[in-house]
Amino acid sequence: MAVIIVSACLVGLNCRYKGDSCLNEQVMKLKANNILIPVCPEQLGGLPTPRNPSERVGDKVLMNDGTDVTAEYTKGAEMALKIAKITDADFAVLKENSPSCGSGIIYDGSFTGCKINGYGVTAELFKKNGIRIFTESDLEE
Repeated sequence: MAVIIVSACLVGLNCRYKGDSCLNEQVMKLKANNILIPVCPEQLGGLPTPRNPSERVGDKVLMNDGTDVTAEYTKGAEMALKIAKITDADFAVLKENSPSCGSGIIYDGSFTGCKINGYGVTAELFKKNGIRIFTESDLEE
């Protein structure tokens, strides 16, 4: 039985910027034989739900109105890492494309739907700390 950190939106919690979730059946199947620990780094960092959409622009995270929310994303990532360490998580399943949880591909910061190679703040911190990351698409494959 593995302990898995999971983006809270993937298990049906309404924590995304729009106030909705993106429940994923593949992720939900993992709970049959594993322990899922849902986290929402944005909420852990103190951001409200709903909130303006954000994207990474270099080392910063900006909302679509220009508000710099880098500090909140960093705090949320650190809190998520602390939870992963306390629970001795085996790996993480994080929401793809997210400025927090995206792993390998994220939105490019233009708010036009274009994507680039990169990592969200939490995914980057997990990677630096040796926590394996999967996205919901990795599970479907």
